Amino acid sequence: MTEYADARERAAAAPAAAVPGGPRDRRGGRLTRPAIALAAIVVPVLAACGSASGQPSAAAVSKTCTVVSATLSDGPDPGADPVGYAEAQILPLRQIHAADPALRTAIDDLASAYARVFGTDGKSAAATLAVTTASKKVNAICPGAAA
Repeated sequence: MTEYADARERAAAAPAAAVPGGPRDRRGGRLTRPAIALAAIVVPVLAACGSASGQPSAAAVSKTCTVVSATLSDGPDPGADPVGYAEAQILPLRQIHAADPALRTAIDDLASAYARVFGTDGKSAAATLAVTTASKKVNAICPGAAA
């Protein structure tokens, strides 16, 4: 009887992969071919959904650039009413979601620069320069969006 108990203990201690009959699931049951096929499909699809670097896709950045461009094209004529234009851009720019950190920073900087222009009633050269600088940063990522 001791020999039988020893064999049973060795079998229980053996890893699942060492058990003849193929792969096993976590409960010890055999994996079926459909389960293996499903895993072969799902794993690559899930890997493709996320970016390995954690960076947003070019399509996501392009979509955000389109939103930025559309936002900046709304409002009063910036040449005729620069303060009114600045005021009209602050909130819409702050509401734009950008997954790309550089684009998010550029948009925030532009909104803040417009807020300074509005806050100084357009009389601050530093605020106007800040808009120019921030616009260049946005245009570097989204060509022509802040034209």
